[in-house]
Amino acid sequence: MRDILGWRHRFGILGPSTNTVVQPDMEAMRPVGVTNHYSRIFTPNADAISNETFMTGARLIGQNTLDAVASVMTSSPDSLVMGMSAVTFFGGMAGANAFQASLEQASGLQATVGSHACTAALRAYGGVRRLAFMSPYFPAANHEVRGYFREAGFDVVRDRCLLCPSWTAIATIPVLTIRDTFRELDGDDVDAIVQVGTNLSAARLCAAAELWLGKPVIAINTATYWHALRGNGIADKVAGFGRLLEDF
Repeated sequence: MRDILGWRHRFGILGPSTNTVVQPDMEAMRPVGVTNHYSRIFTPNADAISNETFMTGARLIGQNTLDAVASVMTSSPDSLVMGMSAVTFFGGMAGANAFQASLEQASGLQATVGSHACTAALRAYGGVRRLAFMSPYFPAANHEVRGYFREAGFDVVRDRCLLCPSWTAIATIPVLTIRDTFRELDGDDVDAIVQVGTNLSAARLCAAAELWLGKPVIAINTATYWHALRGNGIADKVAGFGRLLEDF
């Protein structure tokens, strides 16, 4: 027998306990018959005031993830979705593969991670070789993201980090700041722009930016949920979040 509401698929979504954006974002993208079950990764709201403290805090989230996996498994999900992006870029392609494998080994389920989801999204658009990206991170974390994308075969032309002072502060970044950052990143030498950092609220803004920039603008929450849907045979088109969920 199937779940009354999640009769098509039940996602176990893993995200930091400080994250207030992933849950509503992915709920807004959810097709009928699919349910999302958010499991919080215990995350002290430590100040990230330097490269070192940011990286330490991000790694702590990674270390606490398996506890959240154990918790959400009690709801019998069909697959897992990682709703925290930074750790999925650490260590390049090998690091991303190892992190995904750790989720899958602990759960026995297929897991979707943001780094690989962004790569799949860029390839879905086609013709993307040169990209720019933005994050709420510190430079050391951007270095990891840049390295991952280069290993994935893309030329990273430039990037910006917003140096958020705490995990919860990421969700307070104004829309105008994100918009202005997209404009700084854009140029004739860029085929696509990617926004990473799952607590940065940019899914709908990225969809709008595609219209006025005339190129792919990918929000990591959109890419991650899209990749999870398509990877589990759910092909529904969802309006309002850009071409990725509408066309691919």
